[in-house]
Amino acid sequence: MSTVPADSTTVTPYAAPRWAQAMRRFTDHLVADFLGGPRPWKFSWVINFQKAGTFVFLLALIAWYGNHSTGVWIYTAMQGSYGLVWILKDLAFPDPAWQRRITIAGGVNAFAGVLGWYWVFGWLLVSGTSQPDYPLPDYAWYCLCVSLCIVGCAIMIAADAQKYFTLRERKGLITDGMHRYVRHPNYLGEIMVYGGFAMMVWHWLPVIVLTWVWLGLFAVNMAMKEASMSRYAEWAAYRKRSWWLVPFLL
Repeated sequence: MSTVPADSTTVTPYAAPRWAQAMRRFTDHLVADFLGGPRPWKFSWVINFQKAGTFVFLLALIAWYGNHSTGVWIYTAMQGSYGLVWILKDLAFPDPAWQRRITIAGGVNAFAGVLGWYWVFGWLLVSGTSQPDYPLPDYAWYCLCVSLCIVGCAIMIAADAQKYFTLRERKGLITDGMHRYVRHPNYLGEIMVYGGFAMMVWHWLPVIVLTWVWLGLFAVNMAMKEASMSRYAEWAAYRKRSWWLVPFLL
């Protein structure tokens, strides 16, 4: 286990970029504090409702539209199974960031602003609104999308598990395992998973949604995390020898 205690050496951390700080305040207000009032639910409950309900929602769409194409069933297996994987992950090693209490309006915003749009991906395909004309033969494209989903799930699960169990035993900078070469492997896994969904749907709307999520949420979270990690003595060396998101590219 490679970690460095926070107090091993006195270092001067740097602040997150102002754009990241401003975006974090904005999204936190929309999700956690919007309109004030009671906080009857945890953020994780809103997320888990969407994840657990995905299989049911997609199967209901299939029954409603009577679309039993191969692509539709493959997509249902991909996104529906991913939702169940997320639930298993939350039961086994819940992310502390999702355990905070949020307002009623904040929960509605979280679903309407991001989570609900993931269901729209499936509706586009099942309803026939999207008529995919893939760049490769269907069987090859399905193989690519399913592979992205499976490998992305594995990366995300492994990274989150390593973080949860390592930090439970010892606080510090994690520089081995899934974090050895990539500083944010959990986000890489999520991007691969939802990239696979978008490629299956092959429509402009998922591109818009994912651009917002990846730049407005993921990039902000990664920037804030890097600023937080800069307080550790090993940070400079770790940053120099690792990649932000994708090995050899980014």
